[in-house]
Amino acid sequence: MNELATYPSLKGMPVIVSGGASGIGEGIVREFAAQGAKVGFVDINAEAGEAVAAELTKAGHTVRFIACDITNTAAYKEAIATFERAHGPCLSLVNNAAHDERHRIADVTEAFWDNRIAVNLKHAFFAAQAVAPGMIAAKRGSIINFGSVSWMIKSPELTVYTAAKAAMHGMSRSMAKEWGPHNIRCNTLVPGWIMTERQLTHWVDAEANKRIDAEQCLPGRLYPVDIARMVLFLAADDSKMITAQAFVVDGGWANY
Repeated sequence: MNELATYPSLKGMPVIVSGGASGIGEGIVREFAAQGAKVGFVDINAEAGEAVAAELTKAGHTVRFIACDITNTAAYKEAIATFERAHGPCLSLVNNAAHDERHRIADVTEAFWDNRIAVNLKHAFFAAQAVAPGMIAAKRGSIINFGSVSWMIKSPELTVYTAAKAAMHGMSRSMAKEWGPHNIRCNTLVPGWIMTERQLTHWVDAEANKRIDAEQCLPGRLYPVDIARMVLFLAADDSKMITAQAFVVDGGWANY
């Protein structure tokens, strides 16, 4: 039986998670709630988000959900402000929301480019900008930006997505340097191929499973909880001297 860590510093911590209604984000919301954190999360899927929040609230956890399109910067910033009014200044921001829509380079229009960058990169910058004043006042905080192994393993038909995810690394490092004097940490978390409902429905077929078996060093499959556990560590005081780094959780696939 696995015996997983409890992080006392997360109890009562105000945290915000984007894309928390399903997949990796839902796993992160559930794990933070189990640690006793005060969780605020957004997602464009109102029905799924409300169901997760209702379940966790009924179980006695402090969880709030706001339906929000993260590409609407003003609306997203207002959601963040609402969470902070309810829970206190955010001390851990998890920029998880993304969308890995497949596309061929020849088919990319300017509108598609702008939308995919907004979904996969822009929101993370402005969310960090929004929570920074509270973290500066508290003299501590952790920002966790999500990358992807897709650009490391040269995935085709994802070029706009991989551009955004590679950019997360540079953004994290610059944020870490600028806000480091305020004890704000900023790191990039890089998931491998995670067995979410979306991946299993659309992409993980027999050939994909053969590729995973061939490329991962470790046997088995990665699930949202595997990513969520790294998020907990990076949010907790246990990682208080770790910043400007990238943490790859992929079973040993990517060369990085």
